[in-house]
Amino acid sequence: MKKNNLSIACCILLFAAFTGCTKDNKFKEVQVTEVSTLYSPDDGRNVILQAAGSATLYFEWEKAVAEDNGVVYYDVLFDKPDGDFSNPAFVVAADNNGTSTGSSITHKVLNKIGKLAGIASGKEGKLKWTVASSRGLTRVVSQQVRTINITRTNGIDAPDALFLTGEGTEAGSDLSQALTVKVLPGGNEFEIYTRLVAGKKYAFVDSKTSVSRTFSVNASGTGFEESANGATVAKDGIYRISLDFTTASITLVEISKLDFFMCTPQKRETLSYQGKGIWRVNDIVPDFTTNWSDDRYFFWMTLGGTEQKVGSSQKDNQPPGTTTGSFFYLNFYPADKNQWDYSFKFPNRSVKKCSIVVSFSSDAANYTHEVIY
Repeated sequence: MKKNNLSIACCILLFAAFTGCTKDNKFKEVQVTEVSTLYSPDDGRNVILQAAGSATLYFEWEKAVAEDNGVVYYDVLFDKPDGDFSNPAFVVAADNNGTSTGSSITHKVLNKIGKLAGIASGKEGKLKWTVASSRGLTRVVSQQVRTINITRTNGIDAPDALFLTGEGTEAGSDLSQALTVKVLPGGNEFEIYTRLVAGKKYAFVDSKTSVSRTFSVNASGTGFEESANGATVAKDGIYRISLDFTTASITLVEISKLDFFMCTPQKRETLSYQGKGIWRVNDIVPDFTTNWSDDRYFFWMTLGGTEQKVGSSQKDNQPPGTTTGSFFYLNFYPADKNQWDYSFKFPNRSVKKCSIVVSFSSDAANYTHEVIY
């Protein structure tokens, strides 16, 4: 009986301890004050948005206070002129992970907000903005409201992803096989190295499964628009295709040649196009005998009839210890005609014969090459 009484007592104590901890640790929402003053930009400011990724507009406001004097988090709320911020068009967190009393918002983001608010590309329109302060679940929206008048860029809003498809492409018209077009830093520019067939149509789409947007080169051949018409090239060839959505411009430059070049003996070997941005040459016999057994090399790519150096990110290099990796990443130097600068070095100077593979594949994170022996 004594043992059973002891067990019951222990259970009571454990239950009390558990319920006590639960009560003590119960979540309590911390209240914050609303932002009472907006500092900048001035009410009604006119802003002509720039396509440059570095262009920003700074928003600033007075500090709010939490009842426990702790950290307050802020969001900048944007809405249409007739909106009440109950369902804002867009929300941007303050700088420093939401804790700053200011937010540097890029023109690119403001251009996106303008679109969401119904302002057409290249047109002027008005946005309302205010600031919400919070500490947890409850957000307090300031009663202070200002407006900015923005003029959107003339470009086209870039999709999250872009693919090349059509009868004139390497993948054909099977949408599931569409080729990835590489997105460049900033998200507004895309690029692909690929073959196009003359007289047969190609177009760019935003999905390989469920297309909602299609883009086609316009009649001028230097711009593109949101259209499913498609376009053609006049000549079969391998092209570098570059699209800039901030200006709705496109360039197609033919790649007529890609050469492997050993610097000291000035020995060249032409690579053959394999498809999907890949070039290769087999059975190269490297020349390490000229002068001081130099093993430096880089590539010459002929773009639009002009030869450009494709080489290392470093002006001078030591031989790598591996055959793959960042050492082998490719960089363009259009104006550099120096015979040795920005050259690579062989990973193995005793190589008698090797193959070279150059990859400008849009599916890879970096353009690169490999020495295979």
